Amino acid sequence: MTLIAEDLLLLLLDDHSGKPLADSTKLPRVLAGALVVELAMGGALRVTGPGEQVKKDHVLVAGDPPVDVLLRRVFDLVATASRPMKPQKVIEKSQKNLAKELAARLVEQGFVTEQHDKVWGLFPRTTWPARDIAHEKVLRDALRSALVDGTTPEPHSAALISLVSAIDLTHKVIEDADKKLLKQRAKQIAEGEWAGAAVRKAVSDVNAAVMAAVMVPIVVSTTSS
Repeated sequence: MTLIAEDLLLLLLDDHSGKPLADSTKLPRVLAGALVVELAMGGALRVTGPGEQVKKDHVLVAGDPPVDVLLRRVFDLVATASRPMKPQKVIEKSQKNLAKELAARLVEQGFVTEQHDKVWGLFPRTTWPARDIAHEKVLRDALRSALVDGTTPEPHSAALISLVSAIDLTHKVIEDADKKLLKQRAKQIAEGEWAGAAVRKAVSDVNAAVMAAVMVPIVVSTTSS
């Protein structure tokens, strides 16, 4: 079984060019968010609600540690933290080098190949064109069924849709469909009852983490001038 984060990256890589559809700010954070979402879905982590000893909207350990190395790293981050963190902070602390690590796993599984070249002959670049699209086709067909045909998605597909929607790339993952309708349907699924409050909170904080990261250079630039 592939991780949600692995499947998400596969969907966010252009099959021909091997370039990510998401930029360098959004991509690592949505992938880190996918790890948090998977841990919440599996019951390993949870997000606190109102009336608890720990302030609401903070991540706590709720179950046994996962076997997968990448999931375990996020779990341990939460488990060993000196104080509970919000999902956004967990995402920020988990996103470094994550895209490359997940891409290496996709290469190992035979889904993509890794290619190296230079932009303008100067700047090194790594891309991951598709190699075997059978698994990716199954993913896209499931997402298209939910987003275009209106079927009820399985939790794994609903998580992928919610995460892609959080970075506003649904229309890039599912092409040849009405962008506005895709966006509306993806939002309905993200806010639906396919998962508990902890999972929905983790998904919403992906967007918050992305927006915060985008705003930092803007604020610095404004302050400097």
